[in-house]
Amino acid sequence: MLVCYTHADIAISEAQRCCRFAPFHAGKPQRGRRYPTDTTEAQWAVIDALLPDPGFINGVGGRPESHCRRAIVDAIFYVVDNGIKWRALPADFPPFSTVFKYFTRWEAASATKAILSTLRARVRLATDRQAEPTAAVIDSASVRAAETVGAASRGYDAGKKVNGRKRHIAVDTMGLLLCVLVTGAGTQDRDGAKPLLTVLNGLCQRINLVWADGGYAGKLVIWARETLGLALTIVKRSDDTTGFHVLPRRWVVERTLAWIARHRRCVRDYERLPEHHEAMVRWTMIRITSKRLNNKV
Repeated sequence: MLVCYTHADIAISEAQRCCRFAPFHAGKPQRGRRYPTDTTEAQWAVIDALLPDPGFINGVGGRPESHCRRAIVDAIFYVVDNGIKWRALPADFPPFSTVFKYFTRWEAASATKAILSTLRARVRLATDRQAEPTAAVIDSASVRAAETVGAASRGYDAGKKVNGRKRHIAVDTMGLLLCVLVTGAGTQDRDGAKPLLTVLNGLCQRINLVWADGGYAGKLVIWARETLGLALTIVKRSDDTTGFHVLPRRWVVERTLAWIARHRRCVRDYERLPEHHEAMVRWTMIRITSKRLNNKV
C-alpha cells in the first residue's frame, strides 16, 4: 500500500534541520563542514527548496530518503570541483553509488536545468535586471576525453588537435549559463550551434539577439534569422591587431568557459554519456551562480 506523506509530516525544528526531509534520517549523525566545496548555509537554503520532491511525498512509490540531501549535493560539488572518481568519494559522504543514483535521477528529471534557471533569474533580479534575458552569447570549447568515453560520442578537433568532446554553451550578458550541448569534438561550431540555438529559443523566448565569433559566420546567420527569428551578430577579430585583445561581447562567454574549466571534472571528459557531461557543466554553474547570488558579486 502506498503511503502519502505531507509537508506537515516532516516538520522539524530549525536546529535539527539539515534538509527538507531531515526527519527521515534524523537518527544519523550529520557530517562536518570541512571541504571548500561544502555548501554554505545561505547556498543550501536556496538549493534545498529547488530540488524536486521524492516520490514518496506524493504517494507515488519509493521509500523515504535515508540520506541527507545536503550531503548528496556536497558530494556532487566535491566530485565536480576536484575531478575525482565516484568511487573515490571521502568516507564522510554517503556511499558513492547513492550519490551517483541521485545525480542520474535528478538529471533525468531535468532538476539541474530548473535549479539553474531559477538561480540565474534571482541573480539577474538582484542586479536590477529583468529575470529573463533578451540577448545571449555563444561559443564552444573542445576537451580531451578519457578512455571511458566511447568512440560513438567522441571526435577529433583538427584545429585544436583534441580527441574528445566539444561543449557548446550559451550565456546571458552576465556570463550566466543558459544552456549547454555536448557533441563529439569533430563537430563544427556552425553545426553544433543549430541544436544549441534551437534549445535556447525554446528556453528563453525573449532572446532575439545572439553574439558569436567568426566561426559561426555564413549560412548559420540566415538560418537563425529565418528559422528561429534570432539576429545572430558576428563579432570578428581585427586583422590589424596582434596579441591578446578583449573583444566586445565575446569575452563574456570566454570567461564562463574559463569558470567551467576551473572545475577539474570539466577539464577533461570522463562521462560515458554526453548528457552526464552536460550535467557536470550545469552543476558547476549551479555552484558558481548560488555563490554569486549570496555574495551579491
